[in-house]
Amino acid sequence: MAEVVFFTGVVDLLDFTGRLLRKKQREGERVAVYGPMPLLQRLDQSLWVADPQDFTPHVLLRPGGSLPPAQVRERTLLWLLAEQQPALGCDTAINLGRDDLDLAGVHQRVAEVVSTDPVGTAEGRARWKRYEAAGHRLQHHPQR
Repeated sequence: MAEVVFFTGVVDLLDFTGRLLRKKQREGERVAVYGPMPLLQRLDQSLWVADPQDFTPHVLLRPGGSLPPAQVRERTLLWLLAEQQPALGCDTAINLGRDDLDLAGVHQRVAEVVSTDPVGTAEGRARWKRYEAAGHRLQHHPQR
């Protein structure tokens, strides 16, 4: 069973996710980030324009895009993905609101980042119930 951590009450998804990704990069962890493509594009941009001292190397893989060469895949720890790519070998997933993927079936750890807006909160509650019903280990870290 996967370990699933819910971060709820997140006011700024991009800022929170950027900080989480920088932490995971420092720890040397391979991470796949899933979300709606417009949000992933904004996250991609925010990671490029961050403080040069805090640059966070990553790859945004668009829907239907092919994987980069093996040497790039081996060196890249952070992936922004429109669809699952098990070949990348990411143990950790960060979900920014996708309901249509079985992340716990592919990754050992899943971080669910849930915003404060009513729709995001309701969708996060539904995901919690699905994970709970499937028997995954759940943790909750409210951000307010």
